[in-house]
Amino acid sequence: MTLTLAEARRRADRTDWSALTAELDEHGSAPTEALLTPAECAELAALYDRPELFRTTVDLGRHRFGSGEYRYLTHDLPAPVAALRAALYPRLLPVARDWAARLDRPAPWPDSLDEWLARCHAAGQDRSAQILLSYGPGDWNALHRDVFGELVFPLQVVIALDAYGTDYTGGEFLMVEQRPRAQSRGSASVLRQGHGLVFTTRDRPVRTRRGWSAGSMRHGVSTVRSGRRRTLGLVFHDAA
Repeated sequence: MTLTLAEARRRADRTDWSALTAELDEHGSAPTEALLTPAECAELAALYDRPELFRTTVDLGRHRFGSGEYRYLTHDLPAPVAALRAALYPRLLPVARDWAARLDRPAPWPDSLDEWLARCHAAGQDRSAQILLSYGPGDWNALHRDVFGELVFPLQVVIALDAYGTDYTGGEFLMVEQRPRAQSRGSASVLRQGHGLVFTTRDRPVRTRRGWSAGSMRHGVSTVRSGRRRTLGLVFHDAA
């Protein structure tokens, strides 16, 4: 697989980032244009069966997180994973900083992804958090947040490696917003093969009568009805 950083940036540029940002503000998630070709998706999905490429495997059922499993890649990332992560970070950075300003939070993220990861490692968060996930019939993922330490980037991206309706059914991407003094609000998204879905790691700014507050959000995966659903998860902070 030879996806270069230049090509990854070119593909990222095809997304209307103004429209994506507006949708993120409103819903906490928003789709990108295609980031991987079907052939690249198949090559990445095939890596799941090479355990030497991963630092650990998590059995969701064993930990009562759902059913199915996922694997964390080592820092020796496949070229497409490294390229997409580097290409998307600067696109997401303005959103992260804007959200931090609205919520009156620190914005510790430098312009460079490498510098940000170095800060994570200096703080003891030095394990790769890039994920390949695999679900079969009956598998699902409970609502959760991917917060692995004190240093957190507020956005992440999931990319579908299989085709909905052809390779699998069910398995929609779920988000639930916990609203203060009100019932929670949920949404479900169908992931298009090769396309990304940008979503909040833990919360999003919500306008209230007294200004901005943090709308707490969690994500998960609905039950897969048939087939095999595999995705790539890009996380922009490393794990403790």
